[in-house]
Amino acid sequence: MIAAGLLLLAVGAVDLIRQMIRTRRWVAFAVASLALILVSAGLNAVVAGILAVAVAAIWTWVVPEDGPARAGLWPVALLALAAAACVIIAPGRERPGLLGEAWAMYRPGSSVSIDVAVLVVGCLVFLLESGNAVVRIALRSEMGGRVELDPRPVASGTAPIGVDAAVPAAPVPGLKGGRLIGPLERILVFVLTLTGAYTLIAAVLAAKGIVRFPEISRDRDDGDRAEYFLIGSLVSWVTALAAAFLVWWGVHAG
Repeated sequence: MIAAGLLLLAVGAVDLIRQMIRTRRWVAFAVASLALILVSAGLNAVVAGILAVAVAAIWTWVVPEDGPARAGLWPVALLALAAAACVIIAPGRERPGLLGEAWAMYRPGSSVSIDVAVLVVGCLVFLLESGNAVVRIALRSEMGGRVELDPRPVASGTAPIGVDAAVPAAPVPGLKGGRLIGPLERILVFVLTLTGAYTLIAAVLAAKGIVRFPEISRDRDDGDRAEYFLIGSLVSWVTALAAAFLVWWGVHAG
């Protein structure tokens, strides 16, 4: 379980660094890698930490910031399988390291282990920017020839059409912050799923459909806008639900 959390944390951190830092990224990557390995050492999981850093490095190559992904959806599928395998093979540990022992003394609840906490943090970090990358890959794979996507942040006075995790090449009038809606939506779905608030999940999903309905209803030519919205939204929701299921599985397997 700890390996799955470190894996998702490393990949999510890499994508956040690529999004937030434009110059001297290698310094940020080096500092983040060292910090992750030190944390993994405190958790008695150095090997898992090193492997997580290696996987994150591969992820930066196969999932570029712009242009089509070099391997399509395969990196996403392999990452999901790797995280699931980590939970299956090593659901819990008897020796969680110095940080684990400290957590055991001050943890907020008797059923929350350090491994579960790291897995939750890893999922949350992954859902922020890496979730956007997953949506972009799916959209390019399904609609690449019909919809050109620009992975850059939403500029002032522009907003994405249909889905909030990717930006069309041509800006459209709207509000700033469209790129934030996707991550916030995924985190809401993730948290609400873990807490069992399924009615609130349905309300969140319905609210997004209602807000986007006037825009989709104007799509009378070839249906690209509606398809764009549906594919992007479904992939985003499935990513959040998969992360929540991984945590649920880790808790019950441990």
